[in-house]
Amino acid sequence: MPMTDQVREFLEAVRFAVVATVNPDGSPQQSVIWYLLEGDTIVMNTARGRAKERNLRRDPRISFLVADGYRYVRVEGRAELVDDQATTQEDIRQLAIRYHGRERGERMAREDFGQQHRVTIRVPISDVHAYGFGS
Repeated sequence: MPMTDQVREFLEAVRFAVVATVNPDGSPQQSVIWYLLEGDTIVMNTARGRAKERNLRRDPRISFLVADGYRYVRVEGRAELVDDQATTQEDIRQLAIRYHGRERGERMAREDFGQQHRVTIRVPISDVHAYGFGS
């Protein structure tokens, strides 16, 4: 289904997502993650070396799910990884502010994430699977 205004509003609210990637043995790997909807792209960020990042470098397929009670939105696609540290640090700063407010988010970006090699995960939305939003 295409992205409706109701689904977009749901994704723009501060919620957590679960992403699934494919482990080397073919089994699923899931993580709870912060995200940001930027136009028709989902933006996430992780530290380099984590399982999801290693998996996506090998196999870019990803499943993204945000649930709230009986409503959910799922997007499946191919992740694009960004390694440019100026970009990735700005992305994690924006995510930290989104989830923790400006003051704490800025501090986290500076004191915690600023010391890490970060990777941004971008997932262009081409098809949305949504449930619980009416017909």
